[in-house]
Amino acid sequence: MDIVTLAHGSGGSLTGELISDLFRRHFDNPYLAEAHDAARLPVITGRPAFTTDSYVINPLLFPGGNIGKLAVCGTVNDLAMSGARPLYLSCGFIIEDGLPLSLLETVVRSMADAAREAGVLVVTGDTKVVNRGAADKLFINTAGIGEIASGVDICGANAQPGDVVIVSGTLGDHGATILLEREQLGLTTNLSSDCAPLGGLVAAMLAVCPQIRVLRDPTRGGLATALNEIASQSQVGIELDEVSIPVKPAVRGVCEMLGLDPLYLANEGKLVAIVPADMAEQILTAMKKHPYGDASAIIGQVLDQPVGRLFMRTPYGSRRILDVMVSDPLPRIC
Repeated sequence: MDIVTLAHGSGGSLTGELISDLFRRHFDNPYLAEAHDAARLPVITGRPAFTTDSYVINPLLFPGGNIGKLAVCGTVNDLAMSGARPLYLSCGFIIEDGLPLSLLETVVRSMADAAREAGVLVVTGDTKVVNRGAADKLFINTAGIGEIASGVDICGANAQPGDVVIVSGTLGDHGATILLEREQLGLTTNLSSDCAPLGGLVAAMLAVCPQIRVLRDPTRGGLATALNEIASQSQVGIELDEVSIPVKPAVRGVCEMLGLDPLYLANEGKLVAIVPADMAEQILTAMKKHPYGDASAIIGQVLDQPVGRLFMRTPYGSRRILDVMVSDPLPRIC
């Protein structure tokens, strides 16, 4: 049998084969091997962090990744943005009847590879198979547990006037890649998704400065949306320097052609950090030494006014408002 059928979700022998031959084989670890209804995990000594997310991206496979890699990296990164060391994941699969088993194995293998790179274990999960048309091929939910070290307090409400804004690399790579792959516009580029686990990069940053104020991964809505949220939460203003913001020429070209702004395109392997000004250069140096931060740049500063607003200083000396989006120009990018 080369496709997933409703029988694979029935709880019978085909369900057992799917779990043992696919999921347990790729995710193998002692906690998963116990095969309980819940994973029994050791006590963690630090403050726990917990997050969950669901992934419905279209297409399932794309340059630089797939829905499986995205599901692991997305949840690992959400934990890392709280300053936590990611430890454990759960994963739930909603599979449409008729999905090729080879495609599902590609996704699961990619998840296992991403989990190994991130240093996390997939310790529990669930699988449901639904009728054709009740889902679009494959949806994945992942939840994660991490541990926050003593003295780390990273929160969206912590930005202070005088702080510096740092981004870990070029913006809009993921959003532009998914747009081109989905719409088949006939444009030839070397773009690929930036999908990557950022726990190691965050650990390197915290080793230099445990007092990092804010971390955020600018996924849906991009950098501008993330910084608008932070400005509102912290009751500060934020000003960016347009010249300093790293954007690949191919991404900029796609945006100019289609009337999009790269600052609102999704990223899946980048972070934005707000840090004390006197530690900014040390943090930037540490980021540039990491493979997922080698294109890091200081791009702005935190102001006391106007509260809750994000501005960008243009090369011509003027300022323009970067407002909150009314609608998503590119749905189902994660």
